[in-house]
Amino acid sequence: MATFQKFNSAFPVNRRLLGAGLMLGGVGAAAGLLGTVLVGVALATAGRSWVQQFETSPGERAARALQQARAASQAGLDAWRTASVPDGAQLN
Repeated sequence: MATFQKFNSAFPVNRRLLGAGLMLGGVGAAAGLLGTVLVGVALATAGRSWVQQFETSPGERAARALQQARAASQAGLDAWRTASVPDGAQLN
């Protein structure tokens, strides 16, 4: 009964069992963290090799897409401004 300490008369705690549980929980948390880090490294490595296979860099592709979007927006605005108004229609 030396491993039991009473904090309260109704709450006996086995300190050895509590310590073992805390130890195993800590080891499990460390193993989980290590696994998460390894998965992150594997995904980052795969992503870098995938991006390096592109013929154009992601920055160039984004710049081209932005330029195309601006041109399309300007074309739509120009078409809207130069559209003819049907006879009898009123502009507000």
